[in-house]
Amino acid sequence: MSAPISIVTITFQAEAYITRTLQSILEQGHRDQFEYIIIDGNSQDSTQEMIQQSGLKIDYFISEPDRGIYDAMNKGLEKATGNYILFMNAGDQFASKDTLRTIVQLMEHDPDLIYSDANLVDTNGQFIGKRSEATPHKLPQKLTWHDFKYGMLICHQAFICKRSIAPFFSLEYQLSSDIDWEIRCLQAAHKIIQMPEPICNYLMGGASVKNLKKSWIERFQVLSIHFGLIQTTLNHVIIIFRGILFAYKKGEKYW
Repeated sequence: MSAPISIVTITFQAEAYITRTLQSILEQGHRDQFEYIIIDGNSQDSTQEMIQQSGLKIDYFISEPDRGIYDAMNKGLEKATGNYILFMNAGDQFASKDTLRTIVQLMEHDPDLIYSDANLVDTNGQFIGKRSEATPHKLPQKLTWHDFKYGMLICHQAFICKRSIAPFFSLEYQLSSDIDWEIRCLQAAHKIIQMPEPICNYLMGGASVKNLKKSWIERFQVLSIHFGLIQTTLNHVIIIFRGILFAYKKGEKYW
């Protein structure tokens, strides 16, 4: 019998952050409610050793070279057997010890997709703010794929999809394939539920932040495919203006 949900963690040289993720998974308890998959990109630091010594039951683990973030996530998706799929990568955590229990309860309503807010945390694990408050991205109560016209509305750590409708990630993009993936999940979904409380603690400073220019270019390409070139160009004028206005009101840098 399949577990209600497959949780996939991808890692590479993650010794500085993997423990917080493993501990968060361990704290959820209810081990019969999920399967746990770790895909490691042949880390040469102590990541693999830390995983093996965590005491956490891991249903599938592999460490081998890959072609990047989304290749690793595809490997996890391919091995998953749960009814739903959630990607919780190295450094990320569930928002509370009861988060998974709440998710499983929502799954009893048989949604195609569950989404929520994320708590942003720094490298020390200190709370920065909810993503919907610390960025211009406000969560709609009734989410559709059209809501992504202004960018990455929901981080994938707070986005749970039925595995039966979840596509593989495009390897055409190195940093922005997750927004394409979420849009395609939403396009295939019929019943979508918003979870009232945040699902995850999201570690700031990921690959897309460190490579902001490339991430923006890829995101523009992705959104142009879904919304058209002219509309995406106009939307990016709004994105830039909104970002400047948001930063001005908060009195701090946004990008």
